[in-house]
Amino acid sequence: MKYLFTFILALFTVMQSYAQEEYNPVADPDAVVQSGNMRFTVLTPQMIRIQYSSKKVFEDRATFAVVNRRLPVPAFTTSEEDGYLYIKTEAVTLKYRTGSNPTTLRNRPEFLSVTFNMNGHEVVWYPGKDDALNLKGTTRTLDNGRGDSKRGELENGILSRGGWALIDESASAKRGDGSRTFAFEPMEEGGMDWAKPLADESATDWYILCYGHDYKKALGDYVKIAGRIPMPPDYMFGYWYSKYQRYTAQDFMDITMDIENNRIPIDIMIMDMDWHKDGWTGWSWNTSLIPDPKGLINWMHQHNMKVSLNLHPADGVNNYEDNFAQMCADLGKDPGTTTNIPWQLEDYNFYKAMFKNIIRLRESEGVDFWWIDWQQRLTNNNLAGLGETFWCNHVFYEDMRLNRPEHRPVIFHRWGGLGSHRYPIGFSGDTFATFPTLAFQPYFTATASNVGFGYWGHDLGGHQQPGDNDPELYLRWMQFGVFTPIFRTHATNAANIERRIWVYENFPSLLKTVQLRYAMFPYIYTAAREAYDTGVSMCRPLYYDHPEDANAYKYEDEYMFGNDILVAPIVTPADADKTVRRTVWLPEGKWWNVCRSKMMDGNVTFTDTYGQEDIPYFYKAGSIIVNNPPQKSVTTKASTLILKVVPGADGSYSLYEDEGDTELYKDGVFSRTEFTQTRNAQSVTLNIGARTGVYPGMPDERAYRAEFIGSEKPERVLINGNEAASGTWSYDSDNRTVTVNVPTASCDVTTAIELRYAVLQSELTGINGTENGTTSIEYNAQDGTVTAHLAATAKNAKLEIVSANGSETCTATGTDCNSITADISSFGRGTYVCRITADGKSVTRKIVK
Repeated sequence: MKYLFTFILALFTVMQSYAQEEYNPVADPDAVVQSGNMRFTVLTPQMIRIQYSSKKVFEDRATFAVVNRRLPVPAFTTSEEDGYLYIKTEAVTLKYRTGSNPTTLRNRPEFLSVTFNMNGHEVVWYPGKDDALNLKGTTRTLDNGRGDSKRGELENGILSRGGWALIDESASAKRGDGSRTFAFEPMEEGGMDWAKPLADESATDWYILCYGHDYKKALGDYVKIAGRIPMPPDYMFGYWYSKYQRYTAQDFMDITMDIENNRIPIDIMIMDMDWHKDGWTGWSWNTSLIPDPKGLINWMHQHNMKVSLNLHPADGVNNYEDNFAQMCADLGKDPGTTTNIPWQLEDYNFYKAMFKNIIRLRESEGVDFWWIDWQQRLTNNNLAGLGETFWCNHVFYEDMRLNRPEHRPVIFHRWGGLGSHRYPIGFSGDTFATFPTLAFQPYFTATASNVGFGYWGHDLGGHQQPGDNDPELYLRWMQFGVFTPIFRTHATNAANIERRIWVYENFPSLLKTVQLRYAMFPYIYTAAREAYDTGVSMCRPLYYDHPEDANAYKYEDEYMFGNDILVAPIVTPADADKTVRRTVWLPEGKWWNVCRSKMMDGNVTFTDTYGQEDIPYFYKAGSIIVNNPPQKSVTTKASTLILKVVPGADGSYSLYEDEGDTELYKDGVFSRTEFTQTRNAQSVTLNIGARTGVYPGMPDERAYRAEFIGSEKPERVLINGNEAASGTWSYDSDNRTVTVNVPTASCDVTTAIELRYAVLQSELTGINGTENGTTSIEYNAQDGTVTAHLAATAKNAKLEIVSANGSETCTATGTDCNSITADISSFGRGTYVCRITADGKSVTRKIVK
């Protein structure tokens, strides 16, 4: 009882200090500058809203892409001189010819311009300027995509190598699907925001963003006006089983038991369109296939799976559907003469009747979320310009938020244009199952983060398959899927396509991908929180961190997965020997090659050969990667966490946790655990901080397994300053990993693990061998070289040199040699570890430069 009282008190305190952000579309009056028919709103030092209305009627309601304009007013000045209005912030200067309408004077900077500095050069934006260097965003769907055939359909994003981007929320501006924006206005107190015409349909409404190459700041400010990227429920990050096939209730149960018997973790079961009666659109169960839907869903829930149903709503509601008469009554229609109620989601009365009588009925039977598979008309027949995709997404998501508040809202849908990031998650559509199609998806997934659409879910394995099942292609798609936001297999209802991983000949390899995905859940979920906090999605291009390096733009098939993992998935078929040659570029810094268990210098391009189970991914030096032990579901709170402590630098990590399926996270109801590692020449210390924060159901205690990778065998291991008990740590010489098991203890205490070494740590490639005392290593201070003299001629020899903090390294090799020399004249002063390995034997020495 005492603990419960303390928890409630702490929870109340946290919620008081983390009041939810209320979006306010009305800007602070102090940020607004009006000049005749023009109105400017200074939103940030780099972002200005530009409006023109011949009626002087300016839109102050939220619009589809922009829902919040009440930001802290940045410092700026205004002045008028020689017929010009000047607005200056610390970052930009806006110049406007007073009395003019520059929105109709394209490519005329003398009427309106915004000037800023980028990398020492002046950049000028003006109406009509071509954003040829835009880094793109995403597109509505990859339906029927082959290879990169959809590349040309990507819409512009808010990031550009040109340093500026324009968001156009005018009624005349076309979105990628031909639709346009509308204003939002609540239909009733506490009700849903509804689409309304803009205050002046002929007005211009622009947002000019001038962030140069500070891409992360641009995204962070974008979500301040466009709305944050909500966190999906935790179960969305698990494995989904999905296949368009005429499954019976028994089929679903058999599949579930096969999954369990094969020890495959799973969190979601999808029922594609055959769940309902025949036809493209349906709302009532096909009881010939599923005679007891509620019983089946309940059974799946007992097996720890969430259930989603596929919808194609466009054909409306036919008279044979459940609750048709009640829906007619609510709409004032005669059920005796009405054969079909058209789909009219733009009509608020239709929405209310539809969700009351149809959607709520299915949800009462246990449906957890909806897959909105809209593939029909792009724009509404009754409200010109309203995008059907965007509007379906808005209404379904907001309805769940308003009417099922005990759950975190989520839908599964296609992209509907700017603002769609507020309604996660995305379904990319029906692609062809080919290697070139797979090869396009790393770029496509990462690039979508340029508009905040960070939760694309693909049909892993491909949807339409021109030939036989290809186990290798399926494996490579699953390996890529591990490092994407959503891990879902799917395909169409062709008899030749198989998506049950357990029937494939390479099932052990496929299973490893699922296990790796579940191991990485703590890291993935923390990245989801970062997306909410910062606007930077978990899959993002390399140029976010390396904007001035041309390779960051060139190697578009690589991407960052969170802050600490670089992924370069295999997307090409193997040669006859079942291996693949893959070229990888590593950015500046140091990177731990997970496949090869070695540290690598960055700013380098290399080519390596990979086997079927190899996935080229790399940990940033100094990172701490938090993993789960084997789990059946991502929703289970692990009693032990695995900490992969990566060498090469000091580092830190902040683990995020919450209860997983409510919006309390927006109110500060979550916890953090901080991890830090510090290194010197003869020790490594990992600090595990006391957990801070509270959330319902959080564990009281936890154990840890710390894995110090790339390590020599320590002389001593200490936990909280005391010698580690016998049996609590071990050393794997083959993988050069020290494992320390920290017993279960309160999450409210701190723990320090220290490894102490007899010799300095090289943290290099993991080569092992016994010392040969007749080998010597000498440093020549005159020319800055290090020479290893061998006792006998060596067939193969290698000299490796690394600074004590791991920041400088070099390697020299030789064959049939008696000595090897390496040049470290460019290295700074300090202590260096030198290791010579010759024909399987090695010597490690230190030198001081």
